[in-house]
Amino acid sequence: MDDTAPLLRFYRFHDAARPPERADRSAGGTLPTRAFRYCEAVAAATGLGWYVFAPIDFALRWDGDDIWWHCRDLDGWALLDSAQLPGLSARFDAAATDDLQGFAPPFLTTLGEPGLVQVWTGIVARTRPGWSLHVRAPANFPQPGGFVAYEGIVETDHWFGPLFTNIRLTRTHTPVVFHADQPLLQVQPLPRSALAAIVASKPDLASLDTMANTDWQDWTTTIATPARCARPPGAYAAAARQRARGVVG
Repeated sequence: MDDTAPLLRFYRFHDAARPPERADRSAGGTLPTRAFRYCEAVAAATGLGWYVFAPIDFALRWDGDDIWWHCRDLDGWALLDSAQLPGLSARFDAAATDDLQGFAPPFLTTLGEPGLVQVWTGIVARTRPGWSLHVRAPANFPQPGGFVAYEGIVETDHWFGPLFTNIRLTRTHTPVVFHADQPLLQVQPLPRSALAAIVASKPDLASLDTMANTDWQDWTTTIATPARCARPPGAYAAAARQRARGVVG
């Protein structure tokens, strides 16, 4: 495994697309202050990975059968089958080799199932050998509504292609608007060795009657002792951050 290669490299194919950004532990300031300050579990999950954005502002409208789309470069709504980002085809062909002319990825593509659309971010990603990329909706980040994004795990060390998501529209006859300044996806590199270990493992199942003395001791530390005294808020968060800094074991 090449440990000198970047863990994650983004390629921006659409010049106007907002570059990916490190995910924010406060979800762009939308997390309640108490959760951000004291709940390390929520903050850690929220800040893991990078935000990826829609390349342009656009809207989708589903009438139950057909899907229509709109952006500022279109006069009105256009029936969607497969659509390119405005201006990208010419930009791609100008940069690509002769044998790759015309192979710019589509921006939007309707899928076979009702209400499903594939959305490309204008970004391509490559990970270090042995690492995959978990593609998901932004963790704990308020979404505008009207759609849900499917999650996926892509072997981006082998598969070099568009970083896209499949979304399912959840309402009809009303425009669903996507803003280029709001995260569309959150991507998180994952070592495939960890994924293989998860697939191969079988979790053990214990009960109250089979809990060991060490389990009861840990329960005392985590639950009983704090309940008997005035534990300061955020004790877990403080301990987790100290462990991350190597201060405590």
